[in-house]
Amino acid sequence: MGVFSILTAAVAPGIALLTYLYLRDRYESEPIHMVARMFLLGVLIVVPIVVIQRGLELWWGQNPVMFSFVESAGIEEFVKWFVLYHVIYNHTEFDEPYDGIVYSGSIALGFATLENVMYAFFAPSTFGTLLMRALLPVSGHALFGIMMGYYLGKAKFAASANKKRLYLIISLALPLLLHGSYDWIMITQQSNWMFFIIPFMAGLWVWGLYKIQRASARSPFRFLTREDEVKL
Repeated sequence: MGVFSILTAAVAPGIALLTYLYLRDRYESEPIHMVARMFLLGVLIVVPIVVIQRGLELWWGQNPVMFSFVESAGIEEFVKWFVLYHVIYNHTEFDEPYDGIVYSGSIALGFATLENVMYAFFAPSTFGTLLMRALLPVSGHALFGIMMGYYLGKAKFAASANKKRLYLIISLALPLLLHGSYDWIMITQQSNWMFFIIPFMAGLWVWGLYKIQRASARSPFRFLTREDEVKL
């Protein structure tokens, strides 16, 4: 495969999934520059995450549980959550529950896209391997981002401080556990991983699409008429 073909194949899945999440925002689409900003932040956090992961790997070694739930999922999901909370959670553009999914999906897919590009250029890559990565790691990051964003949206608009704290905890803990489980399956079931990861991902897709529908249904803008939207 040529360089341009490899780059296109590596970038396309993340852009396609982000476009899908953006277009599902039916009531008040987010500004493109804000979505692009979060996508770029997802790209930029790859370097510090890789450095931290390498340090932990040298410290702890290759323990599958520690690698899956701390070195990989723990570091990646915490850094994404930290950036989202401090950059977008209190932003004025975060004005409906579904926005959490859009922005969390943006940073997750920015991270996944650069990770995919690095894999494509630094590991032997064929169309088949890139397609497999689009179906598994890239879509996995998108789904972990959907879970994170869904509960960030619930926290943002929760009625009480206790519920806000609970949903904020879930917004970090749930994607971390799902991501860690994904990594643990891929590491420990190397000979028959497909029998475990395919139903895992299928279930996650069904759950993720349900969360998208639920978040969209709670939009405060869903009752506005077209004239009201123009006035806003």
